[in-house]
Amino acid sequence: MPDHTADPALLRIEGPIATITLNRPAAFNSIDLSIAQKLEQLGAEVEGNDDIRVLVIEGEGRAFSAGGDLQTIGAAAAADNIAPVVGELLKHYHAFIETVRRMPKIVLSSVNGSAAGAGMGLAFITDLCIAADDARFTPAYAKIGVSPDGGSTVGIVGTVGTRRALQLFLAEDSFTAKQAYEWGLVARVVPSAELKAETRKFAERLAQNPPAAIAGTKSLVYQAAVTPTKQQLDAEEAKIIDAMHTDDFRVAVKKFTSKGK
Repeated sequence: MPDHTADPALLRIEGPIATITLNRPAAFNSIDLSIAQKLEQLGAEVEGNDDIRVLVIEGEGRAFSAGGDLQTIGAAAAADNIAPVVGELLKHYHAFIETVRRMPKIVLSSVNGSAAGAGMGLAFITDLCIAADDARFTPAYAKIGVSPDGGSTVGIVGTVGTRRALQLFLAEDSFTAKQAYEWGLVARVVPSAELKAETRKFAERLAQNPPAAIAGTKSLVYQAAVTPTKQQLDAEEAKIIDAMHTDDFRVAVKKFTSKGK
């Protein structure tokens, strides 16, 4: 058996629930080229597996993710080859983020400790986030003189709107899980010691939804803000008719209509 413990990210599949674990705990799961490439590969694997309904993303060790690996990026800046180095890193990492948004499965981030920069972006680019009560979110970008990446603006602006997003990125040094919950960025805040068990429970609840319901809902919700009404209504019609052709629907509707007879 090959030893995968050294892999920068790990995948395990238990029934309809897959879990990707960021596995660079010594580097606080910061994103370098090796983890970006591995995430792209694992994301594609999960997307292609029709048995998976929910994907959980978690971080090994004391942090969820400290964001982009500043040692790699700092070395590139010193050597004056930022564009190729960061370009290559983001090519793979952004491919993973795109897969997360596109896959017809619910993606749940489970955040312990710190989520900073692109790590914060990852927590909120997923469809839902559950966080430990002592988790901290740190935008970190402006502090080092850069703008956000890793889907940070995609996930956050869509949830909190433009003005709050500008506030978060430019005026907040960091914020708590409770604040993130109040702003709609986090779905559930749980005691730190219970994060793993509560994540499992939440994932199992989400996995009870039949695949057509998950796929249709996710794509409709994400396109709603940018789609003209008539086009959105047509998409709603097409997707509900598709879903009604599934056995899941037939069984559920039969159960419902036979109640009280």
